[in-house]
Amino acid sequence: MIDLIAAKDMNAVAELWAPDGVAEFPFAAGNSPRVLRGREEVRAYLARYPDLMDMKEVAALTVRPTDQADTVVVEWTATGLTVATSQPYRLDYIVVLTVRDGLITLYRDYWSPLSAAAAAGGLAGLIDSLERQNT
Repeated sequence: MIDLIAAKDMNAVAELWAPDGVAEFPFAAGNSPRVLRGREEVRAYLARYPDLMDMKEVAALTVRPTDQADTVVVEWTATGLTVATSQPYRLDYIVVLTVRDGLITLYRDYWSPLSAAAAAGGLAGLIDSLERQNT
């Protein structure tokens, strides 16, 4: 999956999901979705990624098995350039990944919405959306 993201082949990334697979983002904030249900919602979500972030490298990657044979915890760090600003970024992720029959059934991504918004040049927009939610 990481190689496909680096190659900006978002359709191929989406094809890794089971048709009924779920992506969860427990720390999502602002206008970011907290849950995507099904491969096609994942595909639509990923379509914009290459317009926001240009991932160049995975600076760190650790895969930790769990007591469930179909589930791992993945810690990884992506570095690259923000498309809007051409500024470098470094983002850390922790993902709980469950696979059935070779396809992702659950992808629970614990990322920092503040770090991601800052890296994408959208921190002011995130703060604005949070302030609107609280009024």
